[in-house]
Amino acid sequence: MSAAAPGLAGRLAALPVGARGLALAAAMGSVGLLAAAYAFEHLGGLAPCPLCLWQRWPHWAAAGLGLALLAAPVRPLALLGAVAMLAGAGLAGYHVGIEQGWWAGPATCVAPDIAGLSPEELFERIMAAPVVRCDEIAWSFLGLSMPAWNGIASLGLAGLWAGAYASSSASQ
Repeated sequence: MSAAAPGLAGRLAALPVGARGLALAAAMGSVGLLAAAYAFEHLGGLAPCPLCLWQRWPHWAAAGLGLALLAAPVRPLALLGAVAMLAGAGLAGYHVGIEQGWWAGPATCVAPDIAGLSPEELFERIMAAPVVRCDEIAWSFLGLSMPAWNGIASLGLAGLWAGAYASSSASQ
C-alpha cells in the first residue's frame, strides 16, 4: 500500500494511452486552443490585445513539440511542453490580473494616465493608442474572461505534458 495518493501526473501516467499519446493529446489541445483563438478573431470579430497575442506563443511551441514527437524521444519534449504550458498559464494569470486591476499592465496596452494633459496632448495620445486594450474584458463566459479560460486550459495541458513525462522512461 502506498503512503501517498498519486498526483495528477501519476494518474495520467497510469492511463493506457502511453507517454506519446498523452503528449500528442496535449499538443492537439494547444492546436485546438489556437484554432479557437483565431476563430474568435477572424470569424467572431474579436480583435486580440497584445497580451492575447503573447499567450498564443506557448501554444505554438507546444504544437511544434507535438510535431517533433513524431521523430524524437518523448521525455525531453514532454518536459518542454509542460514548461511551455506553465509559461502560458503564467501569461494568462498576468493578463487576468491586469483585467481585474490587481496590477498595472504594459504601457502599450492599458489606458494611460491623462491627468494634467492639454486637449492637444490628449488628442495625440488617443490617436496613438492601441485599438484593443489589455485592461478591458472583451469576452467572458461563466464569469471568466478568455485569458482566465486560457489559463485553466494551459494548466490542464501542463498536466497532460507532465503525465507524459512521468510515464516515459529516461530512454524515451
